[in-house]
Amino acid sequence: MGSEREAIERVVAEAEHLLHAYKQDDLAHHMSELSEAERRKLAAQVLRVDFEALAQVYRSRSACSIAQDERIAPIPFLDVNMLSPDTYDQYEQRGLDLLREGKVGVIVVAGGQGSRLGHAGPKGTLDIGLSSHKSLFQLQAERLLKLSLRVGRVVPWYIMTSPENHDDTINFYASHRFFGYPEEDCFFLEQNTMPAMDHEGKLLLASPSELYLAPSGNGECFASLKRSGALEDMLRRGVTWLFYYNVDNALIQMADLVFIGMADLHSYPIASKVVSKELPEEEVGLVCMRNERPAIVEYTEFPESLLQERNVQGELTYALANVSIHMFRYDFIAQHADTSIPFHVASKAIPYLKTDGVMIASDVPNAYKLERLIFDFFPLAEGMTVLRVDREKEFAPVKNKEGEDSPRTAKQLVLRMYPEED
Repeated sequence: MGSEREAIERVVAEAEHLLHAYKQDDLAHHMSELSEAERRKLAAQVLRVDFEALAQVYRSRSACSIAQDERIAPIPFLDVNMLSPDTYDQYEQRGLDLLREGKVGVIVVAGGQGSRLGHAGPKGTLDIGLSSHKSLFQLQAERLLKLSLRVGRVVPWYIMTSPENHDDTINFYASHRFFGYPEEDCFFLEQNTMPAMDHEGKLLLASPSELYLAPSGNGECFASLKRSGALEDMLRRGVTWLFYYNVDNALIQMADLVFIGMADLHSYPIASKVVSKELPEEEVGLVCMRNERPAIVEYTEFPESLLQERNVQGELTYALANVSIHMFRYDFIAQHADTSIPFHVASKAIPYLKTDGVMIASDVPNAYKLERLIFDFFPLAEGMTVLRVDREKEFAPVKNKEGEDSPRTAKQLVLRMYPEED
């Protein structure tokens, strides 16, 4: 008993030392006033924190990621409407063959909550207002099931959740009998988390004995696939390509044949769908070449002169907008599952517990979440195949409660493309 207590005291002492070393004195004081069980629980979490990484990210949080000496250039792309009939058929047939051979899996990034939309629960459980009351998850499941029936083979579906919605997501699938999709072909995995911190760089609490841990972005996808065993599952099934999308795109064309075939018939390990940017000031990430490597650069980091630049036809030079629909080759995922990519800092409204026990809730950003982004893997490839598609046929994001990119606008677009889903 004595040796166990001594071990606990060493853990707590080490955690307190770390907190003081990184100027988290209030948290250290708070921990000293907890019960023994609570102190042990919080200390164990503290020891798992990479404080040096947190400090480095905090110091560089305002840095613009484009330096003056960096080279930005347009990226070559194909337009789905400009493909010759022969090329289109070739891509489509190749995609069909790969699906029939079981070479394609699908992953949905579904770690978000619907709170911003006034919806309690995972965003994928949202009803966008169709007469059928189908959720985003159901719309996607039925499209994927229809495709599976067409190719004569069930496409494995990997669902990446977050710790805050993992159980709710699984329960939702189970309560709806997986929307008719085979349960054994649905693989649920959780993405990683990172501690949140306030605007002064102090760690936040979710409860007296728990740090506030936030999902650390879609860039954790490869690591989460490996850690969960999903990567091993892909290998066992013989999957060579993974189709990637976000759950909040109500118009997603699940495992699009032409896109799959195009990705496979070109030599690059990544492919990406894009749509045309409508206005220079539109707040979207732009697909381009950066230092002769494929990249997505956020609009906030793009020099204003380049945002306004037009070619001789009067079109925006940088007009390929990211819609988060990608293809990743299995060997690329496996190669970079342990690759460390940078964290980005996002200022968010986060409810948290102060060390004095007062609960803080805010309608405006009051803290930082640290996120890794999937497109930071792109420069690790020598090139990327890009396909421009029609926005109104493929992209209906549900981001806002009302107005643009809301359930109402998504519903209108879905009914235009898939009236049978109403």
